[in-house]
Amino acid sequence: MDLDAFRTLEPLCWRAPSAHNTQPWRLRYEPAAIRVGWDVAHTLPAADPTGRDLRLSLGAFVETCLIVAADADLHLEYVADPDDRWVGRLRPTAHRYSTPFRAIDVWERRTDRGRFAAGPGPDVLAAVDRVARRAGGSVRVVPHAGRLGALLRTADRHLYADPAITAELRRWLRLDPAHPNYHTDGLTDRCLALSRPAAVGLRAALAAYPVLRPLGLPRLLAAADDPLARGGTVLALVAPDRLDPAGQVEFGRVLMRCWLTLHAAGLAAHPLSQLIDVTATRTALGALLDVAPDRLLHVVRVGLPTRPAPRSARRVAGGPS
Repeated sequence: MDLDAFRTLEPLCWRAPSAHNTQPWRLRYEPAAIRVGWDVAHTLPAADPTGRDLRLSLGAFVETCLIVAADADLHLEYVADPDDRWVGRLRPTAHRYSTPFRAIDVWERRTDRGRFAAGPGPDVLAAVDRVARRAGGSVRVVPHAGRLGALLRTADRHLYADPAITAELRRWLRLDPAHPNYHTDGLTDRCLALSRPAAVGLRAALAAYPVLRPLGLPRLLAAADDPLARGGTVLALVAPDRLDPAGQVEFGRVLMRCWLTLHAAGLAAHPLSQLIDVTATRTALGALLDVAPDRLLHVVRVGLPTRPAPRSARRVAGGPS
């Protein structure tokens, strides 16, 4: 197989998800393989100090590459080979990657922060749980009642109170279509489901963050949004015990398969990673689910969208062939 044949497919592969839509992935073409790594300039050292979300996004990107290649009848496999800023290689193999998904699924899947008419039914919940269990994990339903809403507000308040995390968020927000990177990366007002006045208000509040932070801005920002009020079911991806960094990349692949399973059922997902980004809320969520906190890899609100979500920006443009 000519590895250069994969180059034309790269735009589809970039539809993989990443925290803050930073798109950290990088490919390096070598004579016998394609190296998969990341650009440190597109990571989140303040919000993701352990690199968990980075590794999950790299795994999601790897899975996307394999799906897109298989749909084009290019036979690739992934081999973990961590080294500095590289996690592994895509290399030619004799067999097509076995997957129920196609490039069109990758293209059409979207993160959706809007309103959901209903959550997933028992058949879909069982299907995504099977995907995780094949890799030694599970998918658990997080009960809405009781403490979940309070935990979300606590997590948001904690993150907004951290100047480094808030500065990092500001760097990746695209709250005005005039922003030079509005169509290339980051979190746009449309993808955040913000009205024009809400986007203007958030931009002004964050611009005045140094002055307003001591006056209670983190608490106000945390209280301004309640994703649970927009419906759906909250799910947690639970990893096997003592998962190492390479294992987190592999579970990024599992996460991508879970998201595509939900997409195939007509559902969309909205990450609520803040719940496990903060030690206190991660511990409380683990207790709520009777799971060791360090096994919680991803939390997401899932449901049937009431209308199509906007497509998030990508640095590499392209659509399905």
